[in-house]
Amino acid sequence: MSVSDLSATRFPGSISGFLQVASVLSLLLVLFKVVQFYLHRQWLLRNTQQFPCPPSHWFFGHKVPKDQELQDILTRVKNFPSACPHWLWGTKLRFQVYDPDYMKVILGRSDPKAHGSYRFLAPWIGYGLLLLNGETWFQHRRMLTPAFHYDILKPYVKTMADSVHVMLDKWEQIVGQDSTLEIFQHISLMTLDTIMKCAFSHEGSVQLDKKYQSYIQAVGDLNNLFFFRVRNIFHQNDTIYSLSSNGRQAISAYQLAHDHTDKVIKSRKAQLKDEGELEKARKKRRLDFLDLLLFARMENGSILSDKDLRAEVDTFMFEGHDTTASGISWIFYALATHPEYQKRCREEVQSLLGDGSSITWDHLDQMSYTTMCIKEALRLYPPVPGVSRDLSTPVTFPDGRSLPKGISVLLSFYGLHHNPTVWPNPEVFDPSRFAPESSRHSHSFLPFSGGARNCIGKQFAMNELKVAVALTLLRFELLPDPTRIPVPIPRLVLKSKNGIHLRLKKLQ
Repeated sequence: MSVSDLSATRFPGSISGFLQVASVLSLLLVLFKVVQFYLHRQWLLRNTQQFPCPPSHWFFGHKVPKDQELQDILTRVKNFPSACPHWLWGTKLRFQVYDPDYMKVILGRSDPKAHGSYRFLAPWIGYGLLLLNGETWFQHRRMLTPAFHYDILKPYVKTMADSVHVMLDKWEQIVGQDSTLEIFQHISLMTLDTIMKCAFSHEGSVQLDKKYQSYIQAVGDLNNLFFFRVRNIFHQNDTIYSLSSNGRQAISAYQLAHDHTDKVIKSRKAQLKDEGELEKARKKRRLDFLDLLLFARMENGSILSDKDLRAEVDTFMFEGHDTTASGISWIFYALATHPEYQKRCREEVQSLLGDGSSITWDHLDQMSYTTMCIKEALRLYPPVPGVSRDLSTPVTFPDGRSLPKGISVLLSFYGLHHNPTVWPNPEVFDPSRFAPESSRHSHSFLPFSGGARNCIGKQFAMNELKVAVALTLLRFELLPDPTRIPVPIPRLVLKSKNGIHLRLKKLQ
């Protein structure tokens, strides 16, 4: 027999042996994963057994119908006091909290943001203030806090008013008497216009330039894509997700968002190359948001890299307009469906502003009843429905129940604000809940979160809400469209499944 004949007979045998080894290794790997799955699930079950929850499938978890997530939370709030485990799938559990005492405990700790979900935001907004943890987060927070000092915020009121007037002028042109309009897109452009001018030294009007529509659309798409990815077991892996249709759409939206923020940074850098503009900025008692970042980069690059700078700009470009747009839109809807409260707000604003030709910082604190209505709308429709934390150490709650390190906790502000043990008749719009003499739990109302990681721009946001409500009520009566009632759905911010349509009646 020749050498070639011997090789031919041995080759099939070697392939067969290789396949056998591969099969055994594959079987062992599958077995290992099954055991790992079983042990981790048993650990989760054992450590959450003190907290009852609805029945769930061992692999598919709690199956919640599409766009029924908020209704599911309300059912849990009613049937399972304080908190309740929610199984996304086999070993993916989120511990939902909607009790103020529980909220106070968690928000008083320094647990990191839940890595399993928030990491999906990193390709979009990078590791800025929203996603950072630990000492780096503290350094960035301390660096950025001066950008939200009262001395900075006071002159922003006029800028906010100018942006609102542009939006209202557009509304007067495109709506007739008693016309219906989908308001969220218009308000998003207005709030983007405001944040661009206040925080990023933008010149020109975002609302009158159609090129900014693509950024607004990208933000809307990324809200949806993030929400769906967190809940899809097959999209947890980055490589697999990038090959999916949703993954490709996300990559395209990332690029649109980054192109927008890169242009903003590049434009301001170019302005600061002018010696006059640079000197003007240096003489400011307090720097605006972007200038503060750029000067930190110029003066101490070890603290803030170019990547860090872009992450903070991406973060605040999104958070500075989308959350406030949600808040304003839902406030308008709440007032439209409660005309008696809308009328009282309008009368208060008219008594302060007359024709509304000017609105100042001092006016904002005098809108006591309007502020009550704004807060009640934020209770019913919190702009951020919830945030998540990964427990870094064990925790014991006031009722004696506890959780170990490693559990992911979802702080449901929507559930908290609709909790009947906290807010009697929670679905009723009742501004008197926020009357000056009323008392409530320190952690019963959290539209801007709470604790050390509360919203750094909450005062900016509240000012913008007040300016938008006051000036709009002077020019329009807001009426609901009974044929298109908005359906709240949870995304990164609270959205409506079918938009927010209102009838706008111009006041004479």
